[in-house]
Amino acid sequence: MAKRRTLIRATDRAHPHQERTLVLVKPDGVKRGLVGEAIKRFEQRGLKLIALKMIAPGAKKFHDHYPKEQAWIARLGEKTLSSFQKYGLDPKKMLGTDDPQVIGPQVRTWIIEYMTSGPVAVMVIEGVHAIDMVRKIVGPTLPNMAEMGTFRGDYSVDSPTLANVNQRAIRNLIHASENAAEARHEINHWFTPEELHDYKRAEEDVMF
Repeated sequence: MAKRRTLIRATDRAHPHQERTLVLVKPDGVKRGLVGEAIKRFEQRGLKLIALKMIAPGAKKFHDHYPKEQAWIARLGEKTLSSFQKYGLDPKKMLGTDDPQVIGPQVRTWIIEYMTSGPVAVMVIEGVHAIDMVRKIVGPTLPNMAEMGTFRGDYSVDSPTLANVNQRAIRNLIHASENAAEARHEINHWFTPEELHDYKRAEEDVMF
């Protein structure tokens, strides 16, 4: 039986090829049959899948997944206002307010509604600079800004303006941890130590 490493060291490792990150294929990605495509892109880059499950968690699981700090929530509101301003839209007319402190919680609610609209596929990816590498493969958060060749650039056309007008979250297919602290929190939030598997890919000695 393969050894399993302790979860507390999930991303805080001495060697860069053992860095870990969390990836979550969102309900729109699952419904469009893109889970396999996401895994394929990570594995062909030399990254290793060490945990995987499909679940349909409730709102509380996502409430605890996303930051609750007021500054983070306010930034959601500020980004929304910025998008409205860029395209000449009136937030008061469409959202009833132009206060980012009020809009932020609305956007967070839309995100949780989106994330609970269907099952999600959650996985842990390990490899060389896995956090940055996965985000490079996935592409920018906003699909309309993502380059062709990235996961979001190839499979999504959504934009914050369209999402805000329709009062919903951006449908951007996939989530990937942004930094080591976030990855550590998210891996511990979604997986137990026993669910993380330690094994060696056949080409590791050649690639690394």
